[in-house]
Formats: sequence, C-alpha cells, structure tokens
Amino acid sequence: MFYYDLLHKGKTSMIKIKRINEAKEEIKRLEERKLDLSKVMPSVEEIIESVKKLGDKAVLSYTKIYDGVELKKEELKVSNEEIVDAYKQIDKSTLEAIRKSIKNIESFQKKQLQELWFTKIDEGVLAGQFTRAIESVGIYIPGGKASYPSTVLMTAVPAKVAGVSKIILCTPPNPMKKIDPRVLVASKEVGVDSIYKVGGAQAIAAMAFGTETIPKVDKIIGPGNIYVTAAKILVSKEVAIDFPAGPSEILILADETANPDYIAIDLISQAEHDPEALAILITSSEELAKSVLEKINSICKDIKRKEIIQASLKNKGIIIISEEIEDSIELINRIAPEHLQIMIKNPLDIIEKITNVGAIFIGDYSPCALGDYSAGVNHVLPTSGYAKVYSGLSVRDFVKVIDVLYCTKEGYSNIANLAAILAKQEGLEGHAKAILLRLLK
Repeated sequence: MFYYDLLHKGKTSMIKIKRINEAKEEIKRLEERKLDLSKVMPSVEEIIESVKKLGDKAVLSYTKIYDGVELKKEELKVSNEEIVDAYKQIDKSTLEAIRKSIKNIESFQKKQLQELWFTKIDEGVLAGQFTRAIESVGIYIPGGKASYPSTVLMTAVPAKVAGVSKIILCTPPNPMKKIDPRVLVASKEVGVDSIYKVGGAQAIAAMAFGTETIPKVDKIIGPGNIYVTAAKILVSKEVAIDFPAGPSEILILADETANPDYIAIDLISQAEHDPEALAILITSSEELAKSVLEKINSICKDIKRKEIIQASLKNKGIIIISEEIEDSIELINRIAPEHLQIMIKNPLDIIEKITNVGAIFIGDYSPCALGDYSAGVNHVLPTSGYAKVYSGLSVRDFVKVIDVLYCTKEGYSNIANLAAILAKQEGLEGHAKAILLRLLK
C-alpha cells in the first residue's frame, strides 16, 4: 500500500492512490454506497401531509421557513412580466447557447422515438408497438447556491419531443422573490407552460397532489437535494417519478496514453458539485496516477468552490492502480458510476463489456462536462449505484408503450391451440373457451 502524500514528504494529499488488491475496503464502500434518507424521512412525511391537506397555505409557510422568502399566494406563479424581464437580463451569447443546445438535445432525443411497428410472429399473426406521451409532467429544478438552466433543457426538451401536452416547473426563489433569469429564459425557450416559485419537498408534494395554484401532474422528474429525493420516493405511490438522484459521480478509466491535465480537471469538474461527489481514477499507470495528483493539487490552489472540491476529493476521491484491463472493467461494473470516461488507447475494444454506467464518454475530447450542457446527451443520470437498474433520462421516460396484436383468421388457427393448452393448464376455463370458440366458428 502507498499514499501519494509520502511523495510530498509528509504533506497530506487530497486524494489517495491505492493498488486494486490493497483497496478492498474502499471498493466495498463504493460498491455498497446508497442514499441514506432515514434522517430526513420524518420531516419530509410531515411536509407532504401538510401540503396535501392545506395546499397553498402549507407551500407558502414552508417557503418562508426553508427559503426565507415570504410570498403571497398570487406570487407563487411566475408572471409573463417576469419572463420578459428575464430576457433583458441575459446576454446574447447565453441566449444563443441555450437555443443551440436545445437543437442538439432535440436531435438526439428524436432519434429515440419509435413509430408504430409490427413484426411477423407466425403466418397471419402480427405483433407490434407504438407510443403515446404522458399527459402532464412536473419538473423540479434545484436552486440555492447554483443555477441550473441546463437541467431545464435536459428535462423539458425530451418531454416536448415525446409530445407531453402540459409541462410545469418548480424551483425555489431567491431572497428577492425572483427566479434566476437564465432558468426562466430556458423554460420559455423550451416551452414550459408554467413556472412556480417553490422548492424542496413542498414542491414535490404540490405537484403530486395539486394545490389551489399548482396543478397535479402524472409524473415528476428532476434532481434535487436529499429532501427532494425523499419526497419523490414518498409520493411515488401517487405519481410516477424518474429515479432517485444523489451527488454527482465520475469514474475515469485511463492508461499511459491519457493526458493527465485533462483527467485532473475532469475529476475536479464533478467534485465541485458537492462535498459528497464521487471522483475515481482507475489506471494501469502509476506514473500517470502521480502526475494527475500533482495536477489536481496545482489546480486546487486557485479555483472557485475550492472548499467543496477539496472536501469531495478527500471524502470520496481515490486513484486505483489496476494493471489488468479485465479487473478494471469488472470494478467499473461493480461500482456502476454515473459518468464513465474512457481514456485508453483502444476504447471501442472494451465498450461492449461495460454494463453498469449512466453514460459513457470516449476519448480526450468527450468530457462529461461537455455532456452536461450542449452535446445532446442527457445529464440527468442514475447515481449511487442505480445505474445497475436505471437508464439516464430520455424521451422514453415521457411515453407509454402500447402493444398491438393483429391476427387474420388463418393466423389465429395457427396459434390458438397453443394458447388454449396453456389456459387449460392454468385452470382458466373461460380463457380456453374464448380461444377455442373462434376455432369452432
């Protein structure tokens, strides 16, 4: 076992280097990481029940308590005047970036839509599918320390492409009773129908049950803090949700051909999200590992959100030396990271062996930070190991898939006896008679 701080003659480094066979304890923690919502569940349950019973009154009360903003009922919904004013507050380059990003995301999402299709099951038997959009969706956009117009695009564009007829959005107001103008402009450009100044668990409850001002929706999507995640899970019996979301995660697989400057800043780019963000490098090169750590320490001397980055790298950062590529692939699939960057000599040779990740980014010029904004792929991705069972957000999250069966008389006669046999085996006489009657006719 070795730690990079030894190379600094006793100085403590933010992130440690371990060989794969010496990191079993750390790997086990990574593999078993889960969101612990137990501490917040009682208070979130109380918020949900209060909003369910009292509607706007509860929403306004919790907005005052948790956001420190005292709103009137008529101020909950963002006005047209506020949206017009938002356009005046952003520069042309930001507006252009929003519009071009929308086009890129639309292009990628449209490719995922399926038209009506049929396949031949037997002579005269056709089975197929088509999709129909969910009628209404509620989007949650986090606020607080940062603004996320990009998340508006990532959530609302797929909904629009899918054909959702009603899209509302909730996001917490700032102390001046305002919503970030970039969020408002992004919402307007995408075509969100209405925006509400409410955050936290109370926003989720309002969209799940409806209030006098905020309408009930069929599905709630979007990331948030631990209270928002807990609320989404609790209301999932009432409405559909996307998936639980936790702190950001990045895992980079690199060999000696990778650029240590790129790796260092890519790890930092995700670490800056949250002190609990995950930042992992798996590499076959000890020399690269040490170089990356030197770069990280250098960059962190003078960077915004320095404290968050340092806390993240110290708490959840690790560099693992793995000489065998098969061991590295197995480890990736066990950890199931949100973002995987592959920076090795022949990345396409291994991509089909990767089974558990939120999204994959290949090569020096495909950082996940680019995917967070304007490349078309979605940045709302499963974290905390949920990539083992969930996909990233897409147009498919906003549609229902409907099966279709068409049999000709001849086709029916080809397969009816098979179904009748199985129906009789299950003791369902009505099923069997319904099938056989048509043969007799």
